[in-house]
Amino acid sequence: MADIMDPAQLWADRDALHVHGVEVALLTEGPRPEVEHDKDGAVIHLQAGPAGPTLLRLAVPIGDAVGYWHPAAGWDRHLVADWAGGWRSVGLVASAPLGCLYDAAGSALLAFASGRVTATTRIRFGVAEATARFGVWLAMDLRQGEGCHVRVQAPGRSFADTMRALTRRLCDGDELPTPDAARTPAYSTWYSLHRDVDAARVEAEAARAAEVGCGVLLLDDGWQQRAQGPGYSGSGDWTPDPAKFPDFAAHVKTVQGLGLRCLAWIAPLLLGEQTLAHEELREFAPHAVPRLSCRVLDPRHEEVRRFVTEACVDLVRRYGLDGLKIDFLDFAMVYAQEEGGRSGTDVGVAMRLLLTELREGLREVRGDELLVELRQPYTGPGMLGFGNLLRAEDCPADATANRVRTLDIAATTAGSVHSDMLMWDPGATAEAAARQLHSALYATPQISVPLAGQSADHRAMTAFWLGFWRDHRDVLTRGEIRAGRPDQLYETVIASAGKRAVITYYAEHRVAPLRLEAFTETALVNSTAAAHVALDVEGRAVEVRLDAADACGRPAGSSVRILGPGLHSIPAPPSGLCVLRPVSPADCPR
Repeated sequence: MADIMDPAQLWADRDALHVHGVEVALLTEGPRPEVEHDKDGAVIHLQAGPAGPTLLRLAVPIGDAVGYWHPAAGWDRHLVADWAGGWRSVGLVASAPLGCLYDAAGSALLAFASGRVTATTRIRFGVAEATARFGVWLAMDLRQGEGCHVRVQAPGRSFADTMRALTRRLCDGDELPTPDAARTPAYSTWYSLHRDVDAARVEAEAARAAEVGCGVLLLDDGWQQRAQGPGYSGSGDWTPDPAKFPDFAAHVKTVQGLGLRCLAWIAPLLLGEQTLAHEELREFAPHAVPRLSCRVLDPRHEEVRRFVTEACVDLVRRYGLDGLKIDFLDFAMVYAQEEGGRSGTDVGVAMRLLLTELREGLREVRGDELLVELRQPYTGPGMLGFGNLLRAEDCPADATANRVRTLDIAATTAGSVHSDMLMWDPGATAEAAARQLHSALYATPQISVPLAGQSADHRAMTAFWLGFWRDHRDVLTRGEIRAGRPDQLYETVIASAGKRAVITYYAEHRVAPLRLEAFTETALVNSTAAAHVALDVEGRAVEVRLDAADACGRPAGSSVRILGPGLHSIPAPPSGLCVLRPVSPADCPR
């Protein structure tokens, strides 16, 4: 594929199609693309042809473009030059082949999604200095008789609406069922205990987690034998450490008896140097990661897929677990550009085979109640068939990153999105700690602080915000979400469902517009250090009762006001909230 990635080829003149203002050009030999229009946009069909590399370019004038978003954007959401970005590999376990160029109003200018979500695609994008155009290039090594389709969404809709419309069409209807437990606050042992876990400590924390409203416990790294070695040198045998968990099945039952589903961490592609499995499987793990003291199993080998499936299914069956937290699947991408393996050369195809076998084995044990956590970057629409807890990548104590990452995942999937584990300084104020929970409001929160040593204020704060989340979860996670522009990091988020709305202010001096008359309850969450938030009332005036609460949920004042059209300053304590409700039936929406 190297010859088609020559930068000189990026803007080569070709006979192009024009679809909703997007120039579509095939830069390699092959049948001319065909276009099928529908009400939302168009589908570009690359017809099956001889095997070989294929390079497709999508381009538009930059116009009022201010940013470009894709699932692996991280903090890099600006407009890069076409010579600066380079090529990146995406596939089933690494991001997804989709993206959106948007303008100052947050409306899509160029939004696309490739249906090739499994096999590896190489992507590049950027601005052409000489012509003021923005281009996206998709490089694919298509097999004999393999075609591909790329959807281009009609421009003008908001970023959020556009991405929802695109990703809905990428789901193949084979999603893993999402039981109610997948949308229940969770407790993770990782940041709170790290590898210093044992049955007594975990069970004590599980009891406290149940008391504050958690319904799932994730037992992270440290439960297995040889876990205390450097890096992941002990990963591969996947048997409980008898010194820490003398009866692991009984431990799992104890946790479940507290009302919690119990999941265990596993990194099935990592092969530690200190394990018994190392000698048996080393030949199938050519890539070494010295800093982690392990190797990476190559999923293109049948022997690897069988080992991973048997290890995971046996763990759930033998000990009665409710599911697994499956980590480091993205490491398989080290084989994306290499030849070898017995199931073909594409690592995405091999991972789909592995995950399909694993899913079927696990569902035989747990049925529709199975819980599987997957983590960024392998949370794209192609993974909905294999996981139902889609978690933000690790960002300890970084509330901004947690907010951005969970909302990014929500833009690309209809699954149950989970926050990274929430941690905070035990000596911090309740207001500072509450902002960590606020960062996870639009996902399912996972907390990971030592609950045994919490202060009274921290305990009250945790219980209050988890209770608020449970009471509003359908609004927060399944309602209509307006989060603004990706490059502005979603500083004000508005969610609504039915007659309820929640607005969260993550930065001071931001204004949220709302037609107040449409709702019987509007909760304004103030995730800042200010004492007020700003509401821009649209529509007619409404007389409302304002009930404020501080970060711990303690009442902080009530009043009645008539809020007419225009800007209003609403009192809300730092890290607290103010709830607005109409005071008379005449003010209630019909």
